[in-house]
Amino acid sequence: MMLVAEVRSAGTPTVGGGVPAARERSGADAEMFVRAVYAQHGRVLLRYAARRLRGDWHRAEDILQEAVVRAWRHGGALGRAPETMRPWLFAVVRNLLIDDHRAQALRPVAQEALDDTDVPVADEVNRLLTGHVVTEALEDLTDQQREILRHMYFDGSSVAEVSVLLGVPRGTVKSRTYYAMRALHRALAARGVHG
Repeated sequence: MMLVAEVRSAGTPTVGGGVPAARERSGADAEMFVRAVYAQHGRVLLRYAARRLRGDWHRAEDILQEAVVRAWRHGGALGRAPETMRPWLFAVVRNLLIDDHRAQALRPVAQEALDDTDVPVADEVNRLLTGHVVTEALEDLTDQQREILRHMYFDGSSVAEVSVLLGVPRGTVKSRTYYAMRALHRALAARGVHG
């Protein structure tokens, strides 16, 4: 355990072989204390918390950090060797897990404010404006493109029906429909309608 040796060699009073005493601890002492607690108890406490939190490692790390902070604050009162500090840390982690569970149960599910929500509403104005823009875009197409779109989309005819109606092969109907739709998309994009 190199960390325990570092703590001892730093000249900080230690308790029971590794964790600095809680008397007047400075920032350097705090860091050594935290490192020693993590080295001796961190893995086991983290696994315990994560298991109780059903694999939520982020919340488990938060719980462990809070337990170490509490150990730091109560270090003087504890005055225990690291081996006897583990049960106290487990009790603290368990209590923090219970508090976390209770807090999760009491917190209502976060709901967005209605003011921030964009609720699409079917309205007659939108329908009329869209119809007007599409009508203008259709004027940009050739007569042949407008005719194929009218039969396929506005009249709801099948490819076979349009093929018979226009006297052209089905492949030609499909090809003309594709190019007419492409031209319509470009015309709509030029008017600021995308999608």
